[in-house]
Order: sequence, then C-alpha cells, then structure tokens
Amino acid sequence: MTDIDDFKSSIVNRKLSIKGASKMNYYGAKELAASSRTVRGNTIIIAQDIPAEQFDFKPVPEYRNVSQLLTHIALTCLFQYQLHGLEKRTSLEGFDFQALMKSLIEEENRRRTKEQVIDLLQKEGDKWAGWVEGLSDEFLGERVQMPAGATPPSKSRFEMILSVKEHEMHHRGQLMVIQRLLGIVPHLTLERQARMAQAK
Repeated sequence: MTDIDDFKSSIVNRKLSIKGASKMNYYGAKELAASSRTVRGNTIIIAQDIPAEQFDFKPVPEYRNVSQLLTHIALTCLFQYQLHGLEKRTSLEGFDFQALMKSLIEEENRRRTKEQVIDLLQKEGDKWAGWVEGLSDEFLGERVQMPAGATPPSKSRFEMILSVKEHEMHHRGQLMVIQRLLGIVPHLTLERQARMAQAK
C-alpha cells in the first residue's frame, strides 16, 4: 500500500451516517494505525536506500543531518504519547514543553549507526501504531485545551494524534529531496514509473 492508497482509503472511510446525515463516521483508530504503519514503512525504505556514509549529510549547514532527521521522525510520537497515553491530559496548561524538547534534541544528537537508526524507526513505529490501534472513538473524540491564547483554543485527541503521521510525511518529503541531492531516485517515484510503463 502506498501513501496515495492510504489517502484514498481515508476518503472512503469518511462516510456520512444515513440517519440524519449529522454524524461523521470518521477515520478511526484502526485506519490511523494502518496508515501510520504504511507511512513508517516507506520512511524505513528511504533510510535503507541512503548509504551509511551519507547519514552525516546535511542539505544546508544549519539543518539536521540524515541520521538526526530520521531519529527525529522516529521519536516525534513520544510527545503525543506523553500527552494522551501517559498523562491523559485534557489541558496543555503547565506542560513542560522545554524539558521534552531538550530530551528529544539530545536523542537526535546521539551517534547511531545506520542499522541502529533503522531499528529505532521500526521499534518506535510498531509501538506507536500498536497503541493507536487500541484507542476508542470516545477517547479520540475528547477535546484537549491548548495553552492560553492558542488558536484554536482546543483540539480533539484525534487531530493531535493524527499530527504524528502528518509530521512524518512532512519530514519524509524533505528526505526525498535529500535523496535527489545524493543522486538517489526515491522508491515511490520508481514504483510510479513502473506502473506507468506497464499501463502503456
């Protein structure tokens, strides 16, 4: 399954209820977990396709190198898991963002081999998807208050948890540009080209 297939599946799952057309049967926990696994699987293929000697490559000096970016992707879910899985917060007031960000940056800067980075992506991705898969519709529908002055003032847990996948796809777009800079054709492009060639 590709990310495009995942998107099509999400559209199919957003069906209005026949009774009154007032209730949305939204993209639920099982679909979100499945799509998270698809996205993480594609990220891992990119990590495998980039040579180990290029894991220190930076597109510009002030940006993360490949290893740091992949580690960042692997650990991004920890923020949302802390909020919803461990603390089950209904408000972000008083949450220590600085301490969490400091610990994540320290992890990003730890030296890891290519194999260790890929292992981290796999393990954290499996843990995250496994947790998401078990969430109830009621839990995903709960509102969490944002810090004072934020817009919007609250978000559903669903939206916040979905942001983990959106965040990964944002950074994976950057990784695909990095692949091009390194002379690597991304695997999703190769797959699309193969499908187009077969259709001729």
